[in-house]
Amino acid sequence: MNEPEPRTHRVIDAKSLRGLAHPLRVHILEALRLDGPATSARLAERLGESTGTISWHLRHLAEHGFIEEELGRGTKRERWWRAVRMQNVLNTADFRHDPALQGTLAVYVQELLRQQFQRASEASAIAWTDDWLGAGSISDWNTLRLTSEQLRALIRDLFEVIERHTPAPDAEPDPDAKPIVLQIQALPRKEAETE
Repeated sequence: MNEPEPRTHRVIDAKSLRGLAHPLRVHILEALRLDGPATSARLAERLGESTGTISWHLRHLAEHGFIEEELGRGTKRERWWRAVRMQNVLNTADFRHDPALQGTLAVYVQELLRQQFQRASEASAIAWTDDWLGAGSISDWNTLRLTSEQLRALIRDLFEVIERHTPAPDAEPDPDAKPIVLQIQALPRKEAETE
């Protein structure tokens, strides 16, 4: 079955942020993105939750357009779900004047950071062999001093490099390739106060 053409990106607005900002929904979306389509029963087993709870959150994610039913697969009782293929873009500055959304934003961002840490932790615990040994990197550059515009330019440049290495959706995968998760965290750091 042919998958629909991916949308390029989606800017997360207040409504979609509310629909996504729940730890279990973030985990469900992550599981569908990384491991592909699944039923509520499979997700419940994988995530250690009840099927009813997973089904409720799946419907919520679908209502907000983050996932969709995979038509032509399963039955009325066994629905398969997949992540909508798009990049979600969150601009936290869009919510700075809405105090009612600060808690929702914090829940979502904290869950994303927990997932990123978990991915890095799991990957570093695997005993990679052969060509994969030493191929990855966990790097930290903490001596940069940039203006806000320089930081934005750096992030744009990094995204352009990543885009050059991202295969087309219809490209035949290399049999030696493994799925890669690339995480970028470029954040200003509050300096310690000096006397």
